[in-house]
Amino acid sequence: MDTNHLIILLLLLGLMGATVPVFMALFFTGTVGLVFLAGIDAQIVIEVLYRSIDKFALVVVLFFILCGNIMTTGSIVSKLIKTANALVGFLPGGLAMAGVLACGFFGAISGSTVATVVAIGGFMIPALIENGYDEKFSVGIMTTAPILGIVIPPSISMILYAMVTNDPIEALFLTGVLPGVLIMVAMSLYAYFYCKKRNYRTLEKPTAKEVLAVFKESFWALCLPLLIFGGIYSGSFTANEAAVVACFYAFIVEIFIHKDMKLKDVQKVIVSSSVTSATLLAIVAGASVFGEYLTFEQIPEKIASAVVGQIASPWTFLLVVNLLLLVVGMFMDIISATLILTPIFLPLLHKFGINTMHFGLLMTINLGIGYCTPPLGVSLYISGAAVGRNLLYVSKAVMPTLLIQVAILFILTYWADLVLLLPRLVYGG
Repeated sequence: MDTNHLIILLLLLGLMGATVPVFMALFFTGTVGLVFLAGIDAQIVIEVLYRSIDKFALVVVLFFILCGNIMTTGSIVSKLIKTANALVGFLPGGLAMAGVLACGFFGAISGSTVATVVAIGGFMIPALIENGYDEKFSVGIMTTAPILGIVIPPSISMILYAMVTNDPIEALFLTGVLPGVLIMVAMSLYAYFYCKKRNYRTLEKPTAKEVLAVFKESFWALCLPLLIFGGIYSGSFTANEAAVVACFYAFIVEIFIHKDMKLKDVQKVIVSSSVTSATLLAIVAGASVFGEYLTFEQIPEKIASAVVGQIASPWTFLLVVNLLLLVVGMFMDIISATLILTPIFLPLLHKFGINTMHFGLLMTINLGIGYCTPPLGVSLYISGAAVGRNLLYVSKAVMPTLLIQVAILFILTYWADLVLLLPRLVYGG
């Protein structure tokens, strides 16, 4: 590592350590590297900023954020939870299993872990505790299950990954379906055996008539994920267009059918979504300037050469990368990490013959686990606030379910055929 690279690394770590916002740390470090160390015209920085947010794929992200906010303001979320409860609520641990299933339903619409924690976790944690479930168990399972928000398609993080790798978004989305189901099954089994051992009370088994009534009540809410998937994979509209369709559908259902969202709420929803979207765009812009410096200095290629010289086996490479990403997820949000690290790993994937879509799913789960690991762990803080507990308490509570997700991650790491099964069936190759 030469002196300039060392200066950039120390500057970036120093700014992050000083709690400077991530987008500012990335932008400032990249600008120093390009303008003052590499001697590039400052005009280039402005061009990079413009190019980074002048991408049509970002429209998908912005509209999915808006769609998630519309659903949490209205009653689609509560209806999804009610449906999940009707399906599994009568089993041992059924209410917890319903929470996991609801995370899957909501993830199939919102594409965001944070939105899923707020919408489903904020509702289910108090409900579980009120029904006699242990507080640590309730907090643990409903803090980690929202990883389904970015694994089950559509996924905001996968969209950003596809922007860098140029993988087809529709095919990349499909890599998350079977892993998402696997996570739901594993966490539901954990809830079943945990609660059965402790003899927690269960809800009364609903009659077929009651289940039918719940499905009838939730019909419009359940149609939303079907609309997204059906539209994308039938060719009726693209993944980009799906986000807009989902937004308008959710708006019409909440305002005119459910009538649980008022016209006066629209301004609040739009402002909230705009703030979240602006934050995302700022991170994308900042990361792009830093990425431009990395590219100019050929740092990804240098790292690739160094790693290939030390690691000969793809298996070993994937193991090392998994461990690295688990650590990175503790200190960096998924958006920044995806945009910064993907260009570094891309040359290595080609050298080791690793499918970029398989790696995209692994990266998504790895960094998704970071939502539940301190010190950054956004999900930990959200769940902690719901029960008035500190970071240490929530960090201990999530350990059992977090270990389940790590185990699934390593299974998927070396079982690429499972991850790529659906993309191959639908698109071939």
